Amino acid sequence: MRQSVTQQRVLVLGATGATGRLVVATALRRGHHVTALVRRPGSFAPARGLREVQWHDVRDVATLSAALTGVDAVVSALGGAARGPTSVCTDAMAVTVPAMQRAGVARLVVVSAHGVAESRDRSAYALAVWAGVGDRMRDKEGMESVVTSSGLRWTVARPPRLTDAPATGTYRVAPDLPVHLWTSVGRADLADLLVREVEDPRHVHAYPRIAR
Repeated sequence: MRQSVTQQRVLVLGATGATGRLVVATALRRGHHVTALVRRPGSFAPARGLREVQWHDVRDVATLSAALTGVDAVVSALGGAARGPTSVCTDAMAVTVPAMQRAGVARLVVVSAHGVAESRDRSAYALAVWAGVGDRMRDKEGMESVVTSSGLRWTVARPPRLTDAPATGTYRVAPDLPVHLWTSVGRADLADLLVREVEDPRHVHAYPRIAR
């Protein structure tokens, strides 16, 4: 039986994305209070413990700073454009990190990707992902640089290919999991890991990989 956890107040960036929605749902299901940053009000059905804050631009410091009031942790599930130049993850963290520092919010959990920074190697997986979505990977590298130099209690999750598979609860997490062309993990399991890192931080200042 899962042990009860202390209720947390969580701010979710990228809340309306495929992974972000699952982070919101998972956190609410576990009894946490969630503030979801959204572009359009009404992006979620009303739910106990859920508050939406309209955030038109990831560089909007005023809205972000107000949303951080009373928050225990921030989870970023931001992604970015599938094709072409993008800097949304880097831009968001360039605003979020100093806002968290000012607000005294220390816990930050972000989604990156396997193949970023030192995990980029000559493997078939890394070569394929950089050939396919190199712009997104460069954005993730920029984001990681901002996060890891922040002085916050950060965790950078590096999943492989994401799928819409249902939650299994049996995924593997380690800093050195092997990743191959066929390696994947469901977004629901990734969301589970992200929320668990808010509840019980086990990978502070680390880059956990996750795979099914």
